[in-house]
Amino acid sequence: MKAEPLKAEPLTTEPVTGAGFDPAYIPGLTGPTPAEPVSKAPEAGKATAGEPETAPVAEEPAPPAEDRADADPDTAPDSDADEPADGPVFEASDRRARIVADRKGVRLSLDEEACEFRWDEIAAVETETPRFGKRYTVTVHTPDRRWFPIEIEATARARFKEWDEQLDAVLDAYFEEAEETEKA
Repeated sequence: MKAEPLKAEPLTTEPVTGAGFDPAYIPGLTGPTPAEPVSKAPEAGKATAGEPETAPVAEEPAPPAEDRADADPDTAPDSDADEPADGPVFEASDRRARIVADRKGVRLSLDEEACEFRWDEIAAVETETPRFGKRYTVTVHTPDRRWFPIEIEATARARFKEWDEQLDAVLDAYFEEAEETEKA
């Protein structure tokens, strides 16, 4: 008896998603948007073959609301960068890494990479101190079960207690406040 060859079904797969393929998959990891719109027009002074050299006419964008004299102060965007922090602030850094936690949320940066989490994007903040060594680890956990650790090298192990107290004060002031507003 001769066996029939097996018929294979076509393989169907879903597209691969995640941070390895799309950095925007993780909130806070994408870079800032460019301040000026990118133009695909050729640069002035460079003529292509067969075209006369002309300077492109660029439209002037309207000035921002805070620069205009007739801007309504009630509709002007808040300039949080100019205001001093009115509550507790935690800030720790070494030669490569930096963490800042204040009323806006938690910002982590390592070398040229940075991410920012608002308080409503954070499920938990965890700290860890090693038994030996001087690396203080802060891990930000998100509600979708992702975590973002960062290690800060302290000048002395005595800084660990100081940093824990400062971070606890920030978490007590802002993290619980964000949870209460979500429940309401």
